[in-house]
Amino acid sequence: MFTKAPECPSPSTRRLAVWWTAIRPKTLPAAVVPVVVGGALAAHNGPVDWRVFICTLFTALLIQIATNFANDVVDFEKGADTHDRVGPQRVTQAGLVTPSRMKLATGIVLSLALLNGFYLAFIGGWPIVVIGLLSLAFAIGYTAGPYPIAYLGLGELFVLIFFGPVAVGGTFYLLTMTLTPAVATTGLAVGCLSAAILVVNNLRDLSGDALVGKRTLAVRFGERFSRLEYSFFLTLAATLPCAEALSGLGPRHGWFAAGFLLAAKPAATLVATAHGAALNPALGYTARLLVIFGLLYLAGVIVSP
Repeated sequence: MFTKAPECPSPSTRRLAVWWTAIRPKTLPAAVVPVVVGGALAAHNGPVDWRVFICTLFTALLIQIATNFANDVVDFEKGADTHDRVGPQRVTQAGLVTPSRMKLATGIVLSLALLNGFYLAFIGGWPIVVIGLLSLAFAIGYTAGPYPIAYLGLGELFVLIFFGPVAVGGTFYLLTMTLTPAVATTGLAVGCLSAAILVVNNLRDLSGDALVGKRTLAVRFGERFSRLEYSFFLTLAATLPCAEALSGLGPRHGWFAAGFLLAAKPAATLVATAHGAALNPALGYTARLLVIFGLLYLAGVIVSP
C-alpha cells in the first residue's frame, strides 16, 4: 500500500508562522491581563463602555507587539542575538525576516496603535495622551536609541510600572474617569508578575548579554540576585491583593488572586536551579501565572458584593 506524503506548508502558511513567532505570543498576557484587571475593577464600580474596553485591549496588544518587533531587530543589529542564542528563535537573527522589513512592520503596528490612541485620547483627555505617547516612545526606546532601557538595567522597573499601575490605572480611568487606591495596589501586583517574566528572560540570557554590554540587573548583580528578585516579585504579587481585601481598599474577594501561588512550583523550581536554555520553560510557566492571577482576580471581583 502507498501512503500519501505529508503536504508541505504553503508559502503563506510559512510566512504566517514566522510572524507569529515574531509576535512572541507568550509575552502577550503582559498586555492583556492589566487591561482585563483594570476593566474588572471598573465594572465592580459601575457600568462600563465595552467599546472603550475592547479598544484599550487592542491598543495594549499592538504596543506589546511593536515592542517585540523592535526588540527583535535592534538586538540583532547590536549583536545581542546571535547564532549562539539560547532563547526562543528570533526571526531577524535567523534570517527569516530582513531588518528593513522588521522595522517597517514595527512602524505599521505603532501607527495602528496611534490610530487607536486618538480615540482613547478623545475619551480620556490629556492623561491618556501622556500615557499613550510615553508607551509608544518606550516601545522603541526599550532596546533602541542612545539610552535603551533594557541595556541600562531598567527593564524590570519599566515593566513593573507600565505593565502594572499605568496599564491597570489607564484602563480603569478610561472606563470610569476616576482613580481609586485599589488601582495602584492591584496594578503593582500585576506589574510584579510581568516583571518576573523579564527576570527569567534576563537570567537565561545573562552570559550573552554580558558579552555585548547589555547591562541588565542579572548582568549587574548576578544569578543569585535574579533568583531572589523573582521570588520577591511572586511574593509581593500574592501579598498585595490580600492586603487590599483586608484593608477594604478593593473588592472583598480580590484575595482570590493570591491563589496563583498554588501553580507556581514548576516555575519557581526552574528559576531556582536551572541555567541558560533550561530556563525557557520557566518563561511560559511564569506567563501562565500572570494569566491565572488575572482570572482569579476577575473571579474575586465577580463574587464580591
